[in-house]
Amino acid sequence: MPGLIVAVAQRSPLWGTPVHRIVSKAAATTAAAAAAALAFAGLAPATQAATPPGPVLVAPITSIPHFPAQTAAVEQIRQIAQCGNTMYAVGSFSVVKRQSTTYARNNIFSFSATSPYAVTSWAPNVNGTVNSIAFNGGNCASAYIGGKFTAVGSTTVKNIAKIDTTTGSVDTAFGHSASGKIETLASYGNHILAGGYFTSINGSPADPFMASLNPTTGKNDGFVHLAISGNYQFAGVSNNTTNIYNQEISHGGTLDLVMGDFTSVGGQARQQIFMLNLATTPASVTQWTSPQWDGSQGEATPQDPGNGYPYQCATVEPFYIQAAAWSPDDATVYIATTGYHPNGWPTNGPRNGLCDAAAAFPATQAPVLAKWINYTGCDSLFATAADSAAVYIGGHERYASNPNGCDSLGSGGFNAPGLAGLDPQAGNLMLNSDGTEGLYSRGRGLGADDMLITAAGLWVASDNYQGTQMCDGVNGLGGLCLLPYPK
Repeated sequence: MPGLIVAVAQRSPLWGTPVHRIVSKAAATTAAAAAAALAFAGLAPATQAATPPGPVLVAPITSIPHFPAQTAAVEQIRQIAQCGNTMYAVGSFSVVKRQSTTYARNNIFSFSATSPYAVTSWAPNVNGTVNSIAFNGGNCASAYIGGKFTAVGSTTVKNIAKIDTTTGSVDTAFGHSASGKIETLASYGNHILAGGYFTSINGSPADPFMASLNPTTGKNDGFVHLAISGNYQFAGVSNNTTNIYNQEISHGGTLDLVMGDFTSVGGQARQQIFMLNLATTPASVTQWTSPQWDGSQGEATPQDPGNGYPYQCATVEPFYIQAAAWSPDDATVYIATTGYHPNGWPTNGPRNGLCDAAAAFPATQAPVLAKWINYTGCDSLFATAADSAAVYIGGHERYASNPNGCDSLGSGGFNAPGLAGLDPQAGNLMLNSDGTEGLYSRGRGLGADDMLITAAGLWVASDNYQGTQMCDGVNGLGGLCLLPYPK
């Protein structure tokens, strides 16, 4: 297809309110140009996907769809994706607005990927939250959706469905039943990779929590067989259950970063995140991991700070690596985390560990250590994306480069509410022309839940909590913001 673009950002579960902080999470990836898009989907040998050099401009595009400031319930976009010349947004919402026109849309809508960004007539009418959307390689005729819902239009389904992108109707030849909530969908080769809380999907209990599905029938095709199990256990930890929460496929198309709540994957000890090699059959777990999150060298505590690393976060947030992105050359992995603070460590004093931070790690398929860590100061990050000039991070954070504060601005820190850009080499915050605060900003709301880089720019998906509408000083952008690349 001429001009084909397939770009899918991977995201995270619906917000909640553990302790004093509102929590929502996400991540993103990109592809731009026909051959690169096919490689990104795994339909061709790995070819580097083109990413604009960046950084994006501060002035957002104002003509894109968004949420009204005031709605009966909080409206939230969970994931943003592009296929061909159309953008797709999914989440938990009932109405979108573009300029002076409002549109009734239940949890999914589409619009033009280029100016004037007009909302299409497509309205599948999903009766529950849609967490993720994916396409089978470059085929934009059908979309795969996953979440927590029981019907699309008048067709009964359960948490997963394949729908026509013209009519919105369900393709009932594709299995449409998962025993638990679907959190993430992605495409590689002729496989739909599904992750979530399910223990059985389309009649197969063979691969709980993450399975590979035939794109035509929806049946488990056995490409992913990981025997995922375990959950996080330590003194005082809040209830948490095994699940796959998010995934991020490399630009080259053959590696998949998979995040979730587990302790064993493919017979190997893994926690928080693992790297899956999609070029093998079946897909296999690589040796990429880190003692900074897997506990393999012990847990540092205030009483024994030299014993490994403080790899556990607060008891209320045991799963904390919930968003990841690849550098344009796939040599570096960037993570964005929740977690509040390392378990057992005080909130006063310098920050440590990986909790409530952005960090960079080599993508080398071996145990690795962080190149750099940038702390928000005890505010969660839910999304990240990267080009060659910047690592973009977002959540409901107030600050960045803030290693000496917790729920306050510490010495050396900067105000950077809702959105920030970091130097990819050292992780330093990109500052405004005065050098007084972060270059980018966004109304915090529940938090930036997803990021996606396309040829147009950086898309930031969020919500309208408490009337949040601002992106980089411009109002009227609740739920969605586009920061363009220079022309």
